Amino acid sequence: MKSLVIIPSPDFRRELETESGERVSSCIQCGKCSGSCPVFAIMDLGPRRLMRAVQLGLREEALGSNTLWLCLFCMTCSSRCPMKIDVARVIETLRHRAIKEGVRPADREIALFHRLFLAEIEALGRAYELGLGGAYGLLTLRPWTNLREFGAMLRRGKVPFIPERAAGSGPLFEKARKAGG
Repeated sequence: MKSLVIIPSPDFRRELETESGERVSSCIQCGKCSGSCPVFAIMDLGPRRLMRAVQLGLREEALGSNTLWLCLFCMTCSSRCPMKIDVARVIETLRHRAIKEGVRPADREIALFHRLFLAEIEALGRAYELGLGGAYGLLTLRPWTNLREFGAMLRRGKVPFIPERAAGSGPLFEKARKAGG
């Protein structure tokens, strides 16, 4: 039988609380964050267990979790937290830390999707689903995966054929770049 060795990092929680500005130690593990998360079913830890990993100083488990990459930042977890912890902010901080420390997600396609999404947001100031889906499909060698869904979305006018740039997004990203974001 293979034994599991868990090495807690006592400073990890404190560092993350400082970086995020959120008191992770206040989490009471009620589970409202995970219960309300729309993508909880496909996460390995989910918000509640991720918060617990941070509380326990389980650095490797927290930074290696796919929860960081699958979070939609819809803020539902944050709005439902009875302790007023901005859980999405903690997850965002963990994601930035994972990127900074070169921790790659177990599923490399998650990182690819994340990079493509951020590049699109930076270029257009908003998501352009057709371009994102097309680029992701090509780079994962599955260009036809969502073709039927995109066709239906185009016919119904749910996505534009030609991308539009969000007004006023240029100065916002310039400001974020100067701030080191």
